[in-house]
Amino acid sequence: MERRVSDKNILNYFAEEFCKIVERHTRYIIVSGFVAIASGRARGTEDIDMIIPRLSKEEFYKLHNDLLKNKFICMQSENEEELYGYLKDNLSIRYTWKDKPIPEMEIKFAKDEIDNIQLSSRVKLPLTGLDVWFSTISANIAFKEEYLKSPKDLEDAKHLRIVYAEMINEGEIKEIKKMLRKRK
Repeated sequence: MERRVSDKNILNYFAEEFCKIVERHTRYIIVSGFVAIASGRARGTEDIDMIIPRLSKEEFYKLHNDLLKNKFICMQSENEEELYGYLKDNLSIRYTWKDKPIPEMEIKFAKDEIDNIQLSSRVKLPLTGLDVWFSTISANIAFKEEYLKSPKDLEDAKHLRIVYAEMINEGEIKEIKKMLRKRK
């Protein structure tokens, strides 16, 4: 039996449109709350979290300008050099559609080995019905249970454990949790 989350909502549409543009320039992964939401968890969010590899200034400028050309804007600044500086300093930047303040895509550069591992093991999740790359279910669970730990994140992890029981790799979860403890 094929399982799928129902029709696309505005958050799903936004994610796919944004990711199509990013994919022309670099790899990416969607992480955190949107993974659970796209997998059927009923809870609200106005943003989607994305990790991309560290890009050169020129590569980032091309990506940024392509996003602008396709009716997205960056909330922090119009100055691409300033935006690149945020990313280099391990801060995030947020994009929205030009004519709508929400939803938002929060982009961060990969900052460590854990992020790079996630980028190299990215997956598409057929249950979501989205043509978008996600970090693995196991990685999402590990982050939510070990690093984030808010009630909302723990409920997300519980939901992912139920919905994707057959995809969970407890060894991967354990290894990422160990890496996360070293990060603190």
